[in-house]
Amino acid sequence: MPDKLKIPLIVNLVLVLLFIWLSYHMLSEFRNYLYPLTLGGLFAYLLYPMSSFFEDRGLPRIMANIFSILIGMIFLSGVGFFIYKQLGFFTADLPGLQKTAALNINVIFSNITNLTGIHTPELKEQFKLIASNLLSLESFNFKNTFNTTFQTLFTFGIMPVYVFFLLFYRNKFKEFLLMLVADSKHALTVRIIEEINQVTVQYMTGVFKVVGILIVLNSTGFLIIGLKHAFFLGIMAAIMNFIPYYGTIIGYFFPLFIAIFTMSSPSYAFLVIIQFIIVQFTENNLLTPNIVGSHVNINPFMIILSITLGGFIWGLPGMFIAVPVAAIFRVLGDNIPQLAPVGYLLGSSGVEEHNVSLEKINHFFKKFTKK
Repeated sequence: MPDKLKIPLIVNLVLVLLFIWLSYHMLSEFRNYLYPLTLGGLFAYLLYPMSSFFEDRGLPRIMANIFSILIGMIFLSGVGFFIYKQLGFFTADLPGLQKTAALNINVIFSNITNLTGIHTPELKEQFKLIASNLLSLESFNFKNTFNTTFQTLFTFGIMPVYVFFLLFYRNKFKEFLLMLVADSKHALTVRIIEEINQVTVQYMTGVFKVVGILIVLNSTGFLIIGLKHAFFLGIMAAIMNFIPYYGTIIGYFFPLFIAIFTMSSPSYAFLVIIQFIIVQFTENNLLTPNIVGSHVNINPFMIILSITLGGFIWGLPGMFIAVPVAAIFRVLGDNIPQLAPVGYLLGSSGVEEHNVSLEKINHFFKKFTKK
């Protein structure tokens, strides 16, 4: 029997690079079609437990899906209306915030000049310009932010349709995948499908719970600190946590800006930073591990790379989609031998001896105290 044809390494590398190049251009070219469909799939996973609950109690699947989508839309509409009202209060106060920011910037630079003897009028004017732009009405204009085009209207309008049909035909999609593989691979395929379902449902339901808790924590903390527009800032900071790792940093940038440039004392900024550290620790060590769970099981570096790549290709929707998509690839890598290197690279295993744990910290201090 002749030996199998061996493909040179350089050819393999060229094929891999060609595949990546084609994938990138396909995703970019059809982004307006693919990202609404992908978001629809994620929201279908989010509503699946509710739809399944109604269906298990005897409601026909069509009605179960419709009720689930309506409840989801009512909830999101309520949240959107509350944010809109808070935004109205915030924008009404923008002229006053601009004046306070300009006065505070004068005080800050005067103190710098008194301490160092350095005069920087150009830099002071630049800070005033940045503050004025951030606190302008144009920055919080929904028309400018969302740019109501046909594509935007189409995306929001078609999403419930995608969610309904993805929920309605979920068994059909499973059977379609089983028809594509040999009978001997059916058990493996079913296991992969079930793991992907579990990971995605766990992620989508968990991340919404985490954001809901963070809304309460952020708003309560800002109220205790005495920050202006605590509810609005708390909600916006929490919503950014739909993007892991980057979200909290991005979300707390604007509250910190408000604390530095529009409040009467530097202590407000210090307290916001303290709250950021507490919330970041709570979210990373308590909320996400216990609510989202360990099912995603992707190492932080790969999550950051996935989010960056998703944002580069699809913008903000891509950053939200990146983690569950990476988790799907991790599941495939854990179950398909040919993709095992991908699963290992994405997963969190392989560095256990270097991880920091309470047990290792206790062992270190015991060893140190003995010396």
